[in-house]
Amino acid sequence: MPKVQVPFQVTGWEPDPAPLELGDAGPVVFGRVTMRKTFSGALAGSSVLSMTSAAVGEAPVGYSALELVTGTLDGRTGAFVLQHSGVVDDGAPSPAGLVLPGTGTGELAGLRGTMTIEHDESGPVLHLDYELP
Repeated sequence: MPKVQVPFQVTGWEPDPAPLELGDAGPVVFGRVTMRKTFSGALAGSSVLSMTSAAVGEAPVGYSALELVTGTLDGRTGAFVLQHSGVVDDGAPSPAGLVLPGTGTGELAGLRGTMTIEHDESGPVLHLDYELP
């Protein structure tokens, strides 16, 4: 199973101005945001992501997201959807998820895999373990 490490940059952050109503949730605020990213390296391309988060204060405590990635992965062009989630807290596991089966298009049809997001000295990195038919 090929494994790639792909640096990325967040290029857009568009919060939904209306937080989700939860009733008596206390200090917890649920929010929605559309995020955009660009990838370089073994995966060259861009993505748009829809994220729902829960926060206490400024930083999200937890999130879940669906991300449409379009580009070229190890020389094959197409698109696919990542589903991932994570918790923002010291000592928490890295955000993780998977390639949604059946979402690969073009030369990426049949793509399957798992992913994590790490941060190193140069910024965020997508770790993708994948297989193609």
